[in-house]
Amino acid sequence: MMDPRTSAQDVMRCDLCETALVQMYCDTCLINLCKACVGEHMISDVSRKHELVTFQFRKSNPLYPGCTSHDKERCEMYCNQCHIPVCSTCLASNQHLGHKLLKTMQVLEEKKEKIAKEKNELNETINPTYQDIVSDVQNRMSQLEKKCGDLSTAITKHGEDCHREIDKLVQKLKAEVEEMKTTQLHTLQKHLDEVNKKISEINDEINSMDVALDSNDTSTVFSFMSNVDEYKNLPQKILPSLPKFTPGRIQGKLCKLFGTLSPISVRSEEHGYSVKTTQKSPEAASSPVIKQLLDEPQTVTTIHTGYEYCLDNVACLSDEEIWTSGEDSTMKLFSINQGSLLKSMRTKSGNTPTDIAVTNSGDLVYADYRDRTVNIVKNEEIQTVIRLKKWNPRCVCSTSSDGLLVIMDSDDCKQSKVVRYSGSTKKQTIQFNDQSKPLYSSGRFSIKYISENRNLDICVADWGAKAVVVVNQAGRLRFRYTGHTPVPKNQLFCPRGITTDSQSHILTADGNNDCVHIIDQDGQFLRYIVCGLSEPWGLCKDTTNNLFVAQCINKQVKKIKYQQ
Repeated sequence: MMDPRTSAQDVMRCDLCETALVQMYCDTCLINLCKACVGEHMISDVSRKHELVTFQFRKSNPLYPGCTSHDKERCEMYCNQCHIPVCSTCLASNQHLGHKLLKTMQVLEEKKEKIAKEKNELNETINPTYQDIVSDVQNRMSQLEKKCGDLSTAITKHGEDCHREIDKLVQKLKAEVEEMKTTQLHTLQKHLDEVNKKISEINDEINSMDVALDSNDTSTVFSFMSNVDEYKNLPQKILPSLPKFTPGRIQGKLCKLFGTLSPISVRSEEHGYSVKTTQKSPEAASSPVIKQLLDEPQTVTTIHTGYEYCLDNVACLSDEEIWTSGEDSTMKLFSINQGSLLKSMRTKSGNTPTDIAVTNSGDLVYADYRDRTVNIVKNEEIQTVIRLKKWNPRCVCSTSSDGLLVIMDSDDCKQSKVVRYSGSTKKQTIQFNDQSKPLYSSGRFSIKYISENRNLDICVADWGAKAVVVVNQAGRLRFRYTGHTPVPKNQLFCPRGITTDSQSHILTADGNNDCVHIIDQDGQFLRYIVCGLSEPWGLCKDTTNNLFVAQCINKQVKKIKYQQ
């Protein structure tokens, strides 16, 4: 409902008597007056200088706030230090002596300017962003409806197929039962015919005996020969094998045979949405675009590396080139699109590199376990950046700050730890949890790979522990991922290579099950990548989140698209 004092479509009334039409206006007190009420208003507050004008010439002077310390005083100034309006009496009292004073009108304008800015931000950025969020959620709901509908249809169709197969199986078993019955009945009928024939012969024998008994002819009686002894040899007893039906145990197995649904989780991302802006800030420009995982990952290309024995590691130099290393001293650079060998480089010591990585600057880094060194290749020259004593570097990765994370074993292989380096300087050691127990497994053959997540978590694929061990930047344990069931080949989870993507997903190779596990940054399983993988080992990804998988035995690198 409109305010009758401000609506142009209603008659304006006096604010005092509320009945007469407005004719005058007090610019000091900002109220409407009729002529009859002017005098009453003038004497209502004699401390103020009332500026009366005709209503059509009214101004928009502010109504200054009343002073909380001095009754009937109006505050035309504002103390910027005390953050309160002040009147002339307050100023005369020296209470605000030396304080920065502003005109109330200036503060008013600044406040209005701030309000106008915030209103503009609400209208132009925040509200449209919320509208986009509504559209995004509605779109996800539609996708969920469609996806679940498609799943229900697929399940129904699969159920119908299974019913047809079961019907075929039922008919087959029933036919076998009929065949068994016919065979057994034939055997029993033959036996029955033989027994009936014997009975007929016995009856004939009895008749012959009756004739002999009734005869007085001695020659007839003397010549009679009995066959009783022959009939005492009774026929064999025929015991047919009666068919039995043993139902298969379907409890628990039927679900696996029929098919299962992958697990779901509803995740919330604190920074999943961002406010729209007309100008891109550096922070907004670096925020990752949210991408959905493909239901069916696709193999884009396969690169044959030509290693004689095994292929262990792969590292992306760019979206066009990858470094590889295997069970010899040679590291090879390949063109991804052409699949051709661009460059080969031998390690400085001639040893096999246990791991390779690429720095943010594009330099190749490799760990030399036997030589106890971590080395960097700059301008075709190999420089040793880390030389260890009593420890051997197993794997290495480059960090977002262009440092290095190295996971290493002690000489006696009884300890493992992660060390952070800046250049050759040790910055951090991560070895034990809050209970002073080792975070990582130990042992000569305990393979480990390392990667830094986008959220700066340190992720280690620990083959010996059969787990992915994730700690935060400070080295505190966040979680251990020990696999998910069912797995493609029902083998024990044994993680090998590891990498992370722009969504903070963690991907780890599972050589026992010929697949790659994808988990989120909190350790929740998302899905498998299978794509015909064979003995997946080393992993890396490019800037567009394509996954590269080094396959150990066939010495091939697969490029796989797993995000939309």
